[in-house]
Amino acid sequence: MFTPDPIPRPAGPPSSSTPLRDYLGQPHPGVTSGYAVLPRSLVESMPLPWQQQMTHLLAEFHHAFGHLNWPVYRVQPSRYEKLVDLDEDQLAEVGCIVEIDADGELVYRERNGRRIEHAEEATVLVSCLDPIPATQTAPSYAAYQQQYTQPMPSAPPSMPGPIGGPGFGPNPGGPSPHGRQW
Repeated sequence: MFTPDPIPRPAGPPSSSTPLRDYLGQPHPGVTSGYAVLPRSLVESMPLPWQQQMTHLLAEFHHAFGHLNWPVYRVQPSRYEKLVDLDEDQLAEVGCIVEIDADGELVYRERNGRRIEHAEEATVLVSCLDPIPATQTAPSYAAYQQQYTQPMPSAPPSMPGPIGGPGFGPNPGGPSPHGRQW
């Protein structure tokens, strides 16, 4: 028997065919356009059922892509800073030098000598001390739950297309591969 009523549609946004890309395309801690970093100390402090699910997912991922010639990855904690606020060591780290010109003004240059225009507006990515606690001192997930009472969303929100901005993929005027933005 047929009913004249329309077929009810599920409430909420439509399912995505790229849910991980959609989620990682949004600004989240440890996520850039090319990588998602999960601090081991925090992952190991999650509840046992969560760790078991993550172990299964990682094992499946490594089974699928273990045949590739993987490099060794070095993760360096970093943060964005204004170019004009850096000391000499930090300037060297990002490949810049500062000089005093004939008028007594500071001039910032790349290693190749190219002048950096509007240096006071330029931001760069510099290394910093790791603010994430080590495994022995990492807070437990239970402690986190007691401190923060906001519930987790049942599904990640969807977002149309990639986002722009520093550290989140290619965009004109955005950061170079070295984290520079000028």
